[in-house]
Amino acid sequence: MTRSTRDLPGGLVPVVARRLLDRISRGDHAVGQRLTEQSLAQALGVSRTPVRKALQFLEELGAVRSVPNQGFFVAMEAPRLRKLKVPEDSTSDEAIYMRLAEDRLAAKVAAEVSESELMERYGVSRLQVQRALNRMAREGIAARKAGRGWEFRPLLRTLESHRESYRFRMIIEPAALLEPTFRIDREAFARVRREQMQMLDGGIETWTAGERFRVGAEFHEALVACSGNRFLLDALQNVNRLRRVIEYHKQTRSAEDRERLHRQCREHLHLLDLLEAGERMEASYALRQHLDVVKAIKTGEPVARDDRAGSHTARGLIEFHL
Repeated sequence: MTRSTRDLPGGLVPVVARRLLDRISRGDHAVGQRLTEQSLAQALGVSRTPVRKALQFLEELGAVRSVPNQGFFVAMEAPRLRKLKVPEDSTSDEAIYMRLAEDRLAAKVAAEVSESELMERYGVSRLQVQRALNRMAREGIAARKAGRGWEFRPLLRTLESHRESYRFRMIIEPAALLEPTFRIDREAFARVRREQMQMLDGGIETWTAGERFRVGAEFHEALVACSGNRFLLDALQNVNRLRRVIEYHKQTRSAEDRERLHRQCREHLHLLDLLEAGERMEASYALRQHLDVVKAIKTGEPVARDDRAGSHTARGLIEFHL
């Protein structure tokens, strides 16, 4: 019988199981490869106990198999692993994080809050609240106050601010591809290409909203990082921190949303192809069009299909740079 996350202690094991599954499915782990608890614990920054319990849970899903006195081994090919999903319940770390993020987005949680308030609000332990807040701190959404308590940083909460963020990105991202210091980072390109392929190969349907956002944000940041201009990269990373929560909130698993994500991934791969072929001018224009369409979908602002004004602006920028 498959174990539910309610049978797993502390809410940590389902999180570790999800991270393990993600790590195994994205890496070069062949069927039959041995998985050592120590190396996995070090890679994930946790103790061996939750790793062992997570591996036991993944065994029940068929992802890994155990051999007495030998340990755990990969049991499925990567494409099949990426289609597996670790079940969640309302007390999982991911669920608590999303509830807190959505409540903050809706201003149901104040800009400054204590751990005790959140424990009472969500009926969870201090450790679970701390894990959610620590994750938000890593993502630049929240910060621990000098005294006691936490404070949330500004978010893109209105439709207008969301629209402005895309207009800003349409200015800096295409321009970044035309910087005279632009150099392709082959390792980064290989990584983001692999992740886009994994999204198309089941990740869109099975990964969490947070994982899908991370892959998309890191793709765009990888392109801008190649510009060699740290100010452009810092600006984009700041926008991504501000829009993270609203993007989580907007992502659904509807058929329409899945088709949109499939289309975006294919466009991302096309951008990589253009840049690797040395077609920076065409890539810059394609990136601007890509962002314009996404902006229209996310904010409801119409996209100019023939992009008469935008075309002149974008191509003018290209000619100026080149």
